[in-house]
Amino acid sequence: MQRYNILWADDEIDLLKPHILFLEDKGYDITPVCSGADAIEKFQENNYDVVFLDENMPGISGLETLNEIKTVRPNTPVVMITKSEEEHIMEEAIGSKIADYLIKPLNPNQILLSVKKILDNKRLVSEKTNSSYQRDFRTLGMAFGERLSHQEWAENYKKLVRWELEIDETEGKSMADVINMQKDEANSNFARFIMDNYEDWINDESDDRPLMSHEIFKERVFPMMKETDQTVYFVLIDNLRYDQWKVLEPIISDYFTVENEELYYSILPTTTAYARNAIFSGMMPAEIQKKYPKMWVSDEDEEGKNLHEADFVDIQFQKNRVNEKYSYHKITNSASGKDLVSKFSNLDTNKLNIIVYNFVDMLSHARTDSNMVRELAPDESAYRSITRSWFLHSPLFETLKLISEKKGRLIITTDHGTIRCKRPFKIIGDRNTNTNLRYKHGKNLGFTEKDVYVVRKPERINLPKENISTAYVFALEDYFFAYPNNFNYYVNYYKDTFQHGGVSLEEIIIPFVTLQPKNA
Repeated sequence: MQRYNILWADDEIDLLKPHILFLEDKGYDITPVCSGADAIEKFQENNYDVVFLDENMPGISGLETLNEIKTVRPNTPVVMITKSEEEHIMEEAIGSKIADYLIKPLNPNQILLSVKKILDNKRLVSEKTNSSYQRDFRTLGMAFGERLSHQEWAENYKKLVRWELEIDETEGKSMADVINMQKDEANSNFARFIMDNYEDWINDESDDRPLMSHEIFKERVFPMMKETDQTVYFVLIDNLRYDQWKVLEPIISDYFTVENEELYYSILPTTTAYARNAIFSGMMPAEIQKKYPKMWVSDEDEEGKNLHEADFVDIQFQKNRVNEKYSYHKITNSASGKDLVSKFSNLDTNKLNIIVYNFVDMLSHARTDSNMVRELAPDESAYRSITRSWFLHSPLFETLKLISEKKGRLIITTDHGTIRCKRPFKIIGDRNTNTNLRYKHGKNLGFTEKDVYVVRKPERINLPKENISTAYVFALEDYFFAYPNNFNYYVNYYKDTFQHGGVSLEEIIIPFVTLQPKNA
């Protein structure tokens, strides 16, 4: 067991001998000094893992000593000890980034707890996390092998993400391979669940069906607008996985209280073109193509498919007889995000403000196309970290702060998620076949049917068909489609990239979160 060095400064240090002996018996090495000046001198000469400072010492006070120590090595944790409970002393100490604050008379176990919290926190949390996950591992594994409902799949996916995030914070991440293996097993079973049930859901032939993309406004947004006097802000962050939402949640929780965290199911294909148009139109893609053919662009132009979102919102408002004023904003770069912040006061007069942020989707594509971004985000953990870093410095964060100040009701959601693709799946298509790596549609597709979801009658799941023999093929688990020509080059280029369009927990089960401002 590692021995830690503690510097303890107190003008009555002799009276603390029993506490010092107690800590030494627990494996800590204590250097006692009786003044702030002696503490500063020792601290400059030696490295210490933690410093105990009495606040009320003659000569150089504890707070003055604290400032000197922070100047020398700002990251060394300091515990302030005092007889005083005066608020201004506590505030000044906390403002100087102390690690803990203890009130005399001291209890030996109180001191030990403080030391362990500071020095052994990571180890203790890691051990507890690993042992708790090991206990839950078997329960989760058995659950994924059973016939789960869509609600049970969502709840178990929440558990998987919770463990993934907690294990990611542990020292050494010793259980990372185990949780990844369990995620793979879960995705394999989830793929079969989707293939068994998706068509029934789309055709209303199941009593147990999840909330899906085309129902979001009718079932959630319009009722909220009706029930509240607040302005509603609908923020859709394209390509936001549930685990990415969970790393943003602590930041957003400084300004908002999470009212309800719900997981809903994206339609197939899990792409911006299909799922987001379904959200804003309230229609499935085949219905959009039939009723508004001029607004349905071919797959060859991915961005072109989302040029009519504001028009679709207008159509959905009229269809549901919602006579409220709304605005629609698509943010595709930092400049347009800052422009929205500068004009935020103009949004007050609307009942609903729709804000679409494309950054996470751009990050996913940039990671595929740029070696530098691949190096920055080699795996899910780094991908989450980049998302968090972007958010902290983004105009979106500034926008959410303004929404909180204005006491607006907030919805944060997405249109689909994404998955890190690891395994290639050979497919042959003609020159009219779409380029997406997680789903293909066309009339002359060549593939073996193992490990894919094939839909030979797209009308059965409300998808458009270019001709009578058009079929859709969806990649499952972490597969991605690759053509036999230049196969090795193709595989090396796209392996370990984040893609969407297919069937996986990460792509389909996505967050819909309602929040209230903390100052409401």
